Parts: sequence; C-alpha cells; structure tokens
Amino acid sequence: METIKSHAVHGGTLRYLKHDSATTGTPMTLSVFVPAGEGPFPVLIWLSGLTCTEDNFTTKAGAYKAAAEHGVIIVAPDTSPRGEGVADDPAYDLGQGAGFYIDATETPWAPHFRMESYVVGELIALIDAGFPTTGTRSVFGHSMGGHGALTLALRHPELFRSVSAFAPISSPTRCPWGEKAFTAYLGADRATWAGHDAALLIEGGAATGVFDDILVDQGEADPFLVEQLKPELLKAAAEKAGRGLTLRMQPGYDHSYFFMASFVDDHVAFHATRLKA
Repeated sequence: METIKSHAVHGGTLRYLKHDSATTGTPMTLSVFVPAGEGPFPVLIWLSGLTCTEDNFTTKAGAYKAAAEHGVIIVAPDTSPRGEGVADDPAYDLGQGAGFYIDATETPWAPHFRMESYVVGELIALIDAGFPTTGTRSVFGHSMGGHGALTLALRHPELFRSVSAFAPISSPTRCPWGEKAFTAYLGADRATWAGHDAALLIEGGAATGVFDDILVDQGEADPFLVEQLKPELLKAAAEKAGRGLTLRMQPGYDHSYFFMASFVDDHVAFHATRLKA
C-alpha cells in the first residue's frame, strides 16, 4: 500500500493509503489510524454511507481520541470502486459511492463492484499484513455502511468479535434505497436479496450465539428514519430470534456526522471491551 499522506493525532498516526485491488480491479483508498506504541492492537473497521469516501469518517467522526485511549486501530475504506471504466449512475444512491458492501452479479456492475469480498477478504488481509494487529477485529458503520457492518458481521461471524451501527439501513429489501440497489446489483430475485438484509438475517438466526449484543444508535430527527432506515424491523427481528440488540433512539439527532461524533466514543468503548475480552 502506498501512503498518500500522514498525520499525527492523539499520540498516534493517521495514514491515507492507496493500493491496487485484485478484488475490485481498481485502485482503492482508505485511512488507517494506529495508536502510539508497538502494539499489537485489535482492529475496528468503519464502513461509511452513501456518497462518502474514506475521508468523511476520518475528518468528521472524532473517533481517534477514544481509539488512542483504548488502543484500537481504526480502518476506514472507501465505499465503492471508482475510476475510468468503472460503471456509474447519475443518481447518488447507485454506482460509485454506493457499493452497498455486496458483490454484484449483474451487468455492468459485476466486474468491479465486489465490496463484500473486498472488505472481508482483501482489506482484512492487507491490514493484518501491514500493521501491528492482534488478528482480532470488529466492524461498525453508518447508514449504507451500517447495513454493511451488520450484514458482513452476520454473514461472516468468524471474522468479527462485535458489530454496531449508526442509523443503518435495517432492512434493504423493504426500503427504496435497498430495492433500487439490489435490483441493479443482484437482479430481480428477492430470495437472493434476503441474504443481505440484516433484519431478515437476524430473524433467521444468523450468527446465533456469536455476538452478545448489537449496538444501534438512531436519531429520532433523522429525515430518512421512516421511509429508508426502519430500525423497528431490526428490533422486531431480534425479539423474535431471542438475541441481544440494544437500539438507542436519540432525541433531536439527525443523519449527519454531528450525530456520529456525539456517540462514537460509546461505540469504540463497546467494541474495545469485546476485542480485548
């Protein structure tokens, strides 16, 4: 991986990196914060939402003070493949910046849009090879990235110690954002979609007994709450499956990074406890 730039922050080092991805067939960018000291450190992977790059979380979330205090590496990859020859769409909720953390099977998306394989395969391997990690990791994210964090953890529970989300797309098979993206990337078969729907995965017993709790924060003033996010479907699925899920509805908070910055310390602490258990 090539270091594009580096900053000292809270005693640790934040690097912006770029590499040629064998999974997506494109250059991919990410940021990595490493606390002070020799390590090794556990890893916390952040997945961002629609329209974001690796820079949104890195510059806006304010997570590195807590990461330094808890001794946790934080990795924030881009949300999709990008570049010349990569399929795109004029809308903000499809194409570049809208990878949805799944592996596309449909034309023209399939050659490059392989974000599930990128995160759970190539990215994890690169971080473990290039940084002083303990080989343990957790995942969290926001909105589309909250969907990604939940579904990747539920689909690959052997890779993660814990999972949390801010304002996740809780059930993409039952909201306009998800229906549009899944139709484009996966085709018309809704049975295929179900394997990438956090609420349906929880209801079906995915990763039973692996995660003691799933932390979800949702702003009550979020403009996407009713039509797109539907956290009540996550809560109902968890209750039906008899598994731990803490849904915190936060009065007055919206969908912005001001919301994440207000509660990110809680999430870092939630993961640090489980990463070091």
